[in-house]
Amino acid sequence: MVVGSAMYEHGRKCWFCGSYGLSRLSDKRIWCGKCRKKYSLKKLQTDLRVLYYFYLEVSARKCAKELNANYKTVSARYAAYRNAIVKYTEQEFKKLHGKVEADESYFGGKRKGNRGRGAFNKKAVFGILERNGKVYTAVVENVSAKTLFKHIKKKTRKGSVFYTDDFKSYKDLKQYGKNSRIKHSKAFGRGHNHINGIEGFWSYAEERFHKYHGIKKKNYLPYIKEMEFRFNHRNEQLYPLLVDIKRQFAPKST
Repeated sequence: MVVGSAMYEHGRKCWFCGSYGLSRLSDKRIWCGKCRKKYSLKKLQTDLRVLYYFYLEVSARKCAKELNANYKTVSARYAAYRNAIVKYTEQEFKKLHGKVEADESYFGGKRKGNRGRGAFNKKAVFGILERNGKVYTAVVENVSAKTLFKHIKKKTRKGSVFYTDDFKSYKDLKQYGKNSRIKHSKAFGRGHNHINGIEGFWSYAEERFHKYHGIKKKNYLPYIKEMEFRFNHRNEQLYPLLVDIKRQFAPKST
């Protein structure tokens, strides 16, 4: 039994409304007198075990093997968890402000070659990080000034200090706040004039992406949002939070 889900797994607390005093039906399902929901406790227990493996960053294939479960079923649950995380990150988001770093990175693609701007068959991801705060990510179709500024305007407060490299798409950012632009040819770790924070996040995400043997481009959003979520909550007890997110955004699996 895992701390954070014990009351639900024991059938003492309603999975849907959180009420106590549940009843067990003759078919062994749970019935809540308050929200009048009926559900299978056994199915919930299995689902929460899968969620625990997801929390541990165990692959869906290995999780299915460990639990002697159907791989497609486990994979579908993992996808549901990621989609729930996408909704949660949208709900908890607050505009970034103060000293903010912005940068793009590229993920995916099997062909060897360039890894940066213009890399073949890779998906562009834009990231904004508030120093000593959280990161925001977005999968983007291109890295034009118009596209990047749309996210900057929507996700940051005007008047912040923006640290970027000298990519041309950032040249007009000074209209929205102070923009300190760093040339790649210069040391990035000098004083406050660096984007080490957002580059640290890219390394964090890339390290975890290595375990996946190819991600379809259309699925990159939930994967990168999972990385954003894990990074932003890396100093917290993550499993109880995942249980709450599943209850709020993905309850139908029970």
